[in-house]
Amino acid sequence: MDSKIIKYSIILFFLTFQLHAIEFNGKFIQGHFIVGKTDPGSKIIIDKKKIKVSKDGFFAFGLDRDRKYDVIIEVKKNGVTEKFVKKVQKRKYNIQRIDGLEEKKVTPPEEVYERIKKENKLIANAREINSDLDFFKNKFILPLDNAIITGIYGSQRILNGKPRWPHYGIDFAGDLGTPIKAMADGVVTLAENDLYFTGATLIFDHGHGISTLYMHLDQIFVDKNDIVKQGDIIGTVGSSGRSTGPHLDIRLNWFGTRLDPASVLDIKS
Repeated sequence: MDSKIIKYSIILFFLTFQLHAIEFNGKFIQGHFIVGKTDPGSKIIIDKKKIKVSKDGFFAFGLDRDRKYDVIIEVKKNGVTEKFVKKVQKRKYNIQRIDGLEEKKVTPPEEVYERIKKENKLIANAREINSDLDFFKNKFILPLDNAIITGIYGSQRILNGKPRWPHYGIDFAGDLGTPIKAMADGVVTLAENDLYFTGATLIFDHGHGISTLYMHLDQIFVDKNDIVKQGDIIGTVGSSGRSTGPHLDIRLNWFGTRLDPASVLDIKS
């Protein structure tokens, strides 16, 4: 065989190998959730952190709201390491002013500091679960039907005139008692009826560090460790915790990284 043909065949083989070694479903934009697919048995390292890979080759990760640097991805298999560098697109965020909140919910009195600390630990522990579930790879659905969005991810919050943390979720307006659907299959890792800031709160584990959170509920219909199917009614819209009226606030996390729920839903982000 002609040496040029052999050389071309070798180059084509390696190009094909690279194209099929890893795939991404999601956008490399600040705040976004990304599902990856690689060859089963491969190891994935993102930003020098080893990422869990399912037996089918699926993995998940996300980009922080304010991420400013490239994503470094390494794929290792059979002693061969491939490196991918992905640019992260920056976003502009709105400013949202909310007035009429209880002042103690904006600036908590000292006597509730210990309570808030314990509750934050409960939420953090639920978000750090790194299970082998792979529900994260499936399409998510909206938790409410025909709901109006009143708050979006990333907005700088001004509460009662005071600058506070950005908003890390999506707010949906809803009448008190409106049924809430599970956005994806999952396992309940937190079910609390009265957290100081978030009120009646649910967290679901979808595998590999991906979790969803539902806040300010009126009623909760599931318990911790329950297995929930997508579309199941898990509770109702309320106004518990730090809230000015009935609504649902949803969150999406990759461990402690707060992601934009719009990146897994049919919502423009």
